[in-house]
Amino acid sequence: MAAAAGVGEGEEVKLLGCWDSPFVNRVQIALNLKGIPYEYVEEDLHCKGAVLLASNPVHKKVPVLIHNGKPIPESQVILQYIDEAWAGSDGPSLLPADPLQRAAARFWAAFVDDKVGAPWFTILFARETEEKKEAAARAVAAMETLEGTLGEEKAFFGGDGIGFVDVVLGSYLGWFVVIEKMIGVKLLDAARMPALAAWAERFKAADAVKGVLPEDVDKVLEFLQTFL
Repeated sequence: MAAAAGVGEGEEVKLLGCWDSPFVNRVQIALNLKGIPYEYVEEDLHCKGAVLLASNPVHKKVPVLIHNGKPIPESQVILQYIDEAWAGSDGPSLLPADPLQRAAARFWAAFVDDKVGAPWFTILFARETEEKKEAAARAVAAMETLEGTLGEEKAFFGGDGIGFVDVVLGSYLGWFVVIEKMIGVKLLDAARMPALAAWAERFKAADAVKGVLPEDVDKVLEFLQTFL
């Protein structure tokens, strides 16, 4: 693949990941948005490789972005690194230039991982169905808050184009269908959250997103069972 504008010919970009991880998917989407060529390395999370363990010795988790031999762990940190390291690329900025708007984007991205991501983890790994449904209710409440934040006047949280919050929240969309099949709860109900539902369709239709989010629900559920 030819190097995009703002990407040096000698640069090496590698992403250590797992195909159905929303945290990995968001990095893939950000790299696609920026037009950054990269090598993707699928990690076996049951037998983590030496490169992953050396690159993220604290958490020992994916994703890890390795740029010219230097590792960057943690998905939101990676997104901000991508935005800064390839600020001169042809792709859009993930974070706005205005400091107040940048702070707001970081706030809402943290909100998403705290109020949607944490319940997502509980839904996946809690033993009791009731605990899963309580977590789903918390996630739905957070989604309703995000519905009010987005509003009907904006195409994306980032304005006219996909931005930081869009990438963070959008990375969970593939799992919403999985959760509905698991416990019968819709985290994104179009009747209750019409603006978010329309946003989700726009996000999934973007070229940078196509082919990234997991779509085979049964395959995801089968993979999940290997961790339970």
